Amino acid sequence: MTNTAPVIQRVRACVFDAYGTLFDVGSAAQRCSDALGEVTPRLAVLWRDKQLQYSWLRAVQGRHADFWQVTGDALDFALDALGMADFGLRERLMQLYLTLDAYPEVPAVLQQLRDAGFGTAILSNGTPAMLTAAVDHARLGTLFDQVLSVEDVEVYKPHPNVYRLACNRLACLPMPLLSYHRTAGMRGPLRPTACRLSGAIGSVKSVNGCRAVQITRFTPSSNCPPCW
Repeated sequence: MTNTAPVIQRVRACVFDAYGTLFDVGSAAQRCSDALGEVTPRLAVLWRDKQLQYSWLRAVQGRHADFWQVTGDALDFALDALGMADFGLRERLMQLYLTLDAYPEVPAVLQQLRDAGFGTAILSNGTPAMLTAAVDHARLGTLFDQVLSVEDVEVYKPHPNVYRLACNRLACLPMPLLSYHRTAGMRGPLRPTACRLSGAIGSVKSVNGCRAVQITRFTPSSNCPPCW
């Protein structure tokens, strides 16, 4: 097992992406499997792929729309592509997205980090309302010092202004931040230190001046690049 002291040395706060890192983005489709049937996993992957792609395109083009709209646009594409366009089904899935399941290890990991003296925060593309709903549903509210949305800077990750927001709100320079993100790869749990991620860590690197831990949860379709 690798010594992780260099990874967490001088780290004061751990900042987590929400969707795909803390919250299972596939759980909305899974809870609608009675209507979706055998296309449930395809819908979940296509919806997520388009959600990410639309957010990146808007960031590059400087045409911001909030993540609720982006999520709805992506769902419209996915349902239409699968021949399942239906207003009632769309509304059901959108409402389920507000109450995504947290991955089972998340509460214990956050508590361990807080017990060790680290600050904890979410830094997400999600709107404040979306994040409040997800955090409340998972009963994680007491485990975060801050829940931060890109709506405060009106641009999506990985724009540097997003990461500056976390540094400013947590009153620390970039390097004392350890940022956890979801990326493509084999499934693996979230654990408090890199050495204990049991395959869930792809690498530790620097993203916009912050130390970033790359967490592999699932393998998306081949046309979806990593979230860096």
